[in-house]
Amino acid sequence: MGRLPLANVSMKGNSWIGMTSGLDKFVFTAAQATRVGWFFAQKLLASRMGRPVPLPGALRGRPLLNRQRILADLWSLIEQDWRNIEAGYYAPPLDGLGNPLAGIRRAADFFNDLRTVEERRHGARKERLLTPAPPGRYPRYYLQKFHFQTDGYLSDASAERYDHQVEVLFGGAAAAMRRQALVPLKSALEGQPVGGRRAARLLDVACGTGKFLREVKANYPRLFVTGLDLSPHYLTVARRELAPWSRTWFVKAAAEAIPFADAEFDVVTCIYLFHELPPRIRPAVVAEIRRVLRPGGTVVFVDSLQTGDEPDYDATLELFPIAFHEPYYASYLREDLDRLWNPGFTPGQRLPAYFSKVLTYCRDGDSA
Repeated sequence: MGRLPLANVSMKGNSWIGMTSGLDKFVFTAAQATRVGWFFAQKLLASRMGRPVPLPGALRGRPLLNRQRILADLWSLIEQDWRNIEAGYYAPPLDGLGNPLAGIRRAADFFNDLRTVEERRHGARKERLLTPAPPGRYPRYYLQKFHFQTDGYLSDASAERYDHQVEVLFGGAAAAMRRQALVPLKSALEGQPVGGRRAARLLDVACGTGKFLREVKANYPRLFVTGLDLSPHYLTVARRELAPWSRTWFVKAAAEAIPFADAEFDVVTCIYLFHELPPRIRPAVVAEIRRVLRPGGTVVFVDSLQTGDEPDYDATLELFPIAFHEPYYASYLREDLDRLWNPGFTPGQRLPAYFSKVLTYCRDGDSA
């Protein structure tokens, strides 16, 4: 399944515009219900196949989100997704289930790896580290088996498995959460030139397998985009995902050492990176983003909810790094993001996105 069909779809300048009908909504809803059913069923099966992690004392007696609340909030996200499409913020998604046989193979691979994931979840801490270190120069903080997955982010198998694994984790909502970043992106690109020497340029920091950039190019095919990531394996998948479009580049580098000139980009996107960074690295990444973003440019930031954003979620968020090995997540929950991005940036939009949130920051115009 590719892009959902719409009766009236066109491109104007740099972005998608369209008119939707009742049939379009029905097709979208049916496709998303199928996605949620497919991935949520795997989520339930995976939880039944594994052993629950022991609750730390601080979480005992505190209510965790139940399945009914999770599904209700997930479907609220899908409804918001449709409203954004209807309002013309972005085109219908490219995230159908695709080839059924390929989907079954990905599911089989996910469950095949689940046994080793469970062993690490309940094993010694040393089993969560990439030892021996793989070839290449990587920051020490990166040599983790994030999500307990085999090889961390440093193998072809991990890169091929990652998107399926994350969709199972969020019951089919991961792509829809990422898509909410397209709402402020539309505002950030409004009026920007798309051709010639002064054409708008976007940098996606920690682009991973390129799923978000794929959505960006589907909506802004003439936009110049660059994806930056530390994993050569994930960049290989990203290049494949973006192959249908021109004006795309990919660079292997750390977010705290971005290899571009000052003020080279008009927009920087940063999707699910900061919760995987140690506290001492986050300010360095902010400084680098500020350096490569032109004055007046926009940062579109997507990451997990934090403590207090949705109080009913707090206990579940605190359990997440224990159940899924996110070694820097607990500190992220307490991070004051507006303070982290200050000085140098002015806070902008704030949008909820299920287990995530979308924030924007405008690069101040001073040269300090």
